[in-house]
Amino acid sequence: MTSYSTIARAASAELEVRRSRFLCDLQRVESEEDARTFIESVRRRHHTARHHCTAFVIGPDSALQRSNDDGEPAGTAGAPMLEVLTRRGVTDVVAVVTRWFGGTLLGAGGLVRAYGEAVGLALDAAGLQRRELRHLMTVTVDAGRAGVLDNRLRALGEVTAVAYGTDAVFTVTVADPDVFTGEVARASGGDAVVERAGTAWVDA
Repeated sequence: MTSYSTIARAASAELEVRRSRFLCDLQRVESEEDARTFIESVRRRHHTARHHCTAFVIGPDSALQRSNDDGEPAGTAGAPMLEVLTRRGVTDVVAVVTRWFGGTLLGAGGLVRAYGEAVGLALDAAGLQRRELRHLMTVTVDAGRAGVLDNRLRALGEVTAVAYGTDAVFTVTVADPDVFTGEVARASGGDAVVERAGTAWVDA
């Protein structure tokens, strides 16, 4: 896998069904710990609500998937929320739908529709962001020549870090490491040392 989709930004959306209010909060996350921290923050923020149902999908291959009905009838909240996330093909995202009960029972079908629709509306508001797998490269050059090379490196990839000492060490994410290495050799007159440093997922 070389790319996947996540949400472009945090978002919220709400709807009302027979006086019950459903508010979905979406957040981009990178781990289960991040997801659970966000869930607890929503619980604290909306502590007067009766239910905080959750679903999250994490990992480039969507390998980690969890959902919770938080007191609603089994299968009427977390599962339909998760189904919307997976059907839309997004990952690295957590959804929390907070419900304030309006006094009228909605039935299983009504709950499934409301929880799923709340997540769908929030996803529409968040938009999609594609992420791509890029190569991490380090470029080491004499600090006195770093300024000359800096602009060229930024044209060839995304510079994510620069460390200065006797030498300057740039960390750059690139699509093609071989092309990058050749371009840096030409730009530096062969004075820069280019090394591979792994891979990283970046916003495309």
